[in-house]
Amino acid sequence: MRPSVLNLQPSRIREVANAGIGRDDVLAFWFGESDEVTPAFIRAAAVESLQQGETFYSQNLGRPALREAIARHMSNAHGAIGADRIAVTSGGVNALMLAAQALVGAGDEVVAVTPVWPNLLAQPVIMGAQLRCVPLRVASGVWSLDLQALCAAVTSETRMLVLNAPNNPTGWTLSRAEQEQILAHCRRTGTWVLADEVYERLYFEPSANGCAPSFLDLAHSDDRLVVVHSFSKSFLMTGWRLGWMVAPAPFTEQIGKLIEFNTSCAPVFVQQAGLAALERSGDVTPGVVAHMRLCRDTLLPLLQAMPGVEVASPSGGMYAFFRLPGSGDSLATAKRLVAEAGLGLAPGSAFGLDEAVGGGSWLRWCFASRDPQRLVFGVDRLRGWLGS
Repeated sequence: MRPSVLNLQPSRIREVANAGIGRDDVLAFWFGESDEVTPAFIRAAAVESLQQGETFYSQNLGRPALREAIARHMSNAHGAIGADRIAVTSGGVNALMLAAQALVGAGDEVVAVTPVWPNLLAQPVIMGAQLRCVPLRVASGVWSLDLQALCAAVTSETRMLVLNAPNNPTGWTLSRAEQEQILAHCRRTGTWVLADEVYERLYFEPSANGCAPSFLDLAHSDDRLVVVHSFSKSFLMTGWRLGWMVAPAPFTEQIGKLIEFNTSCAPVFVQQAGLAALERSGDVTPGVVAHMRLCRDTLLPLLQAMPGVEVASPSGGMYAFFRLPGSGDSLATAKRLVAEAGLGLAPGSAFGLDEAVGGGSWLRWCFASRDPQRLVFGVDRLRGWLGS
């Protein structure tokens, strides 16, 4: 097996979860998904598709009706985007991996802004790339980008820049001005921008289009930009594994070949479920966002009131990223919380975070809970554990 695969670090989120999965006494907030079931009408669309016998292959890039629906969905938020720029994928993570396969080869330089979801760091490494990380700055729990440091890191030798905003795990979000400067800089260097914007609809700040700032609001159709989305978060469809990418039309045409050699296509009945979700997005996403806001506003004040805890309210996403005083080994802290408090959180070190940042242990708490009272119970367990 190639060294780049052998040397991959196993998921530390999974490592913590494996210590607690199957225990009824653990309150689990480690994975990035809601515990709410996909809406019934979306499930019904998949059932109907199966009952009609739609169990065969579809087009590599996705069924035309779904690609057109995604194009309309994106155009309503970001201006005209043609279906020829849309590729349907088997989940957002599949879209991200396809982009890495298409753009990155052995020895290429890739720059990523961290902390970030570990898959985004592993994918270019799997392709043999040389990864450089530009860390966000933190003060009083608030994360911000050192734009000068990022631009210094991205040079004409940089093949791809990886950005995730709204960010998992911190909730940090790029401003429109920052996106303008990054896009202009990458045009000068010839660098591709891979923007993971799967949380754009889970945004809690005032916005004319109900979305976080997107590179699509600024980019030309032929810019070296790939934007990745997913049905997972804002449609409560994590287990369905359905996503899409928006890219220049010539890029999208070629990505169909990679889809053929990876998965061939997304299952038709899953695509039909996605089409139903888009057709009634107004019945789902606004309610999801409102509930996420309620969950955030339930959890954050409780954490902020705890002595020694450092946390700021995220402007997007579904996570509270906070620092506990004491040990700087977040993996050990997360495992102790499972064993000793029955509380399942993700360790900060899973996200490419230097354990020395600010001292203490950084942890991610997914607040996407169907019952916000579970968050209150979780804080009670954390408070009791810290007190002991």
